[in-house]
Amino acid sequence: MMIRVALLGLTFLTCSLLKAAETPNIIVIMADDLGYGDLGCYGAKTVKTPHLDQLAREGLRFTSGYCSASTCTPTRFSLLTGTYAFRQKGTGVAPPNGPALIKPGTETLASLLKRAGYTTAVVGKWHLGLGDPKPDWNGELKPGPLEIGFDHCLLLPTTNDRVPQVYVDDHHVRNLEADDPLRVGDKAPSPDHPTGITHRSTLRMNWTHGHNQTIHNGIGRIGFYTGGQSARFRDEDLADTWTQEATQWITTHRKQPFFLFFASHDIHVPRMPHERFQGSTALGFRGDAIVEFDWSVGAIVKAVKQNDLQSKTLILICSDNGPVLDDGYVDDAVEKLGNHQPAGPFSGGKYSVLEGGTRTPFIVHWPGRIQPGVSNEVVCTIDLAASLASLTGVSLPKEACLDSHNVMPALLGIPGAKGRDHLLQQDNNGTNLGLRMGEWKLVRLKQKGASKAVVSMQKRDEKSGAYQLYHLSEDPAEQKDLSAEQPERVEAMIAKMNAILNQGSTRP
Repeated sequence: MMIRVALLGLTFLTCSLLKAAETPNIIVIMADDLGYGDLGCYGAKTVKTPHLDQLAREGLRFTSGYCSASTCTPTRFSLLTGTYAFRQKGTGVAPPNGPALIKPGTETLASLLKRAGYTTAVVGKWHLGLGDPKPDWNGELKPGPLEIGFDHCLLLPTTNDRVPQVYVDDHHVRNLEADDPLRVGDKAPSPDHPTGITHRSTLRMNWTHGHNQTIHNGIGRIGFYTGGQSARFRDEDLADTWTQEATQWITTHRKQPFFLFFASHDIHVPRMPHERFQGSTALGFRGDAIVEFDWSVGAIVKAVKQNDLQSKTLILICSDNGPVLDDGYVDDAVEKLGNHQPAGPFSGGKYSVLEGGTRTPFIVHWPGRIQPGVSNEVVCTIDLAASLASLTGVSLPKEACLDSHNVMPALLGIPGAKGRDHLLQQDNNGTNLGLRMGEWKLVRLKQKGASKAVVSMQKRDEKSGAYQLYHLSEDPAEQKDLSAEQPERVEAMIAKMNAILNQGSTRP
């Protein structure tokens, strides 16, 4: 009887807290390639992140917060659509001239919040394609964010190691002059076009693999482009431009509910933080870029406070995938690593379906609504669509957000609230997969390959087509494969993985 009364009390508390739709301002801040161990609040000692650490102290810090994929494009696709990226072809890392991956009419996190009365904006890295069948760089860049629920965008169209280095302001390239059109392609425009191979001696940041085609700002890129000189930006100014845009937008829209998706490029390659951050850590430009990201977060929080919006604003911190050191450029990330552990206690990193690839910093902050603490519940960026729709009282169409779970009670830290009971993790194209169920993790490896983030992962023997089983509570680094000792559990988890792959939706 006492247990029943307690359960009824908990149910009443949960329902009373969530029964009425709420419309706090919502700011989702996504870092790029930020690892679980890269922040002070997650154990980092070599790099200082005071603004993020303060959000963690005042909010809820998750120890099992995930993104859904170990590369950028699929994670961003899943965050906005609430659907596993492997369900749609072409959601691997988007090329420079790639078309819009999220088609008009698709229900997204932004469109859901617009239905709840929000003004919406995305500022930062997009990397989800533009246009149909490809971007019209000198005309209207649509479809894009404005066709799937955003009212405003200021974007880096792809990712900064890919061309072109320009800003997209709503539907057009910012500052583009008609007499100097922008041309983007996958082939050299002329035999004498300077590249990172032909003009390697001129580079201010050398390359280790790839990243050796068109040179901009003394750095080789993936892909080729010419023209658009007045529209091009300096790498060093990315964070400043976006942070200024975000803080001004917050001030302009302070009198109405708003949703801001701030997608930082820090700490993705090429790592070229502003001069005032260069040398601020002992970790080279990778560490300096973490400090720059922390500064951006601090500036956004300051704008919220200056507009007296603290108690009205939910801020969520996440990353698009785990860490990587050498990702194509010589920037001292490997040489100056020292004792720093980018993935914390986990193996793997970017490109990997081991925990270091998708378990990242995950912090939720809402003064007066979320009590400070640490949560071990499993939550994922793919769940933001269903969770925030629930918070704001918006219904989810049956055919939308196919894998998004409503974990809002867990995100709010409501006592007794549970997160996910299972989560699928994918690599870039969904070839390699991980399935977490409780404290157990099944890894399916269909192709050889090692994360470049952690040496122990590089040395691991990965047999093509193998299934591996790990007990995360006892083996967080996934070093001891228990598949031979637990054949029944492996069989059950393979069946669950196959059901997720084949049934088309996992939304409760």
